[in-house]
Amino acid sequence: MTPIMSKHDAAAHVDSARIRQGRTWAELADHLGAPLVWTTAALLGRHPMSAEQARSVCTLLGLDEAVAESLALQPNRGTPPEVMADPTIYRFTEALSVYGPALKALIHEEFGDGIMSAINFSVDFARRPDPDGDRVVITLDGKFLDYRW
Repeated sequence: MTPIMSKHDAAAHVDSARIRQGRTWAELADHLGAPLVWTTAALLGRHPMSAEQARSVCTLLGLDEAVAESLALQPNRGTPPEVMADPTIYRFTEALSVYGPALKALIHEEFGDGIMSAINFSVDFARRPDPDGDRVVITLDGKFLDYRW
């Protein structure tokens, strides 16, 4: 029996097909009728897709069932050190290292003792023109969960 393709390898197949066909992540999200950031994360192996979504995008990209099978699996969500060393990802880590304690304090002041859920969560990405250089706008939208006994 052939082992199931790893999420990492499936993501590499998806990204290679996407690049070679000149497709954007936005086109793939539109094809699936799913949010852009979620679709991109799922196709990079960070979220499971439904079997129907996986087959649909693989058909569009000309990828086989082995890739679709992997895309539908539950991922491991740990982050390898080489990914954390990427300058863009490192800057997100840096921003949260600087602003995380302030955001935590403000959440607690506004809502009380609890957390912003990353399960009941949405994220959005946009480009905003600015005279000093275009801005990256990222919105994190998570449900507040009280700590309860």
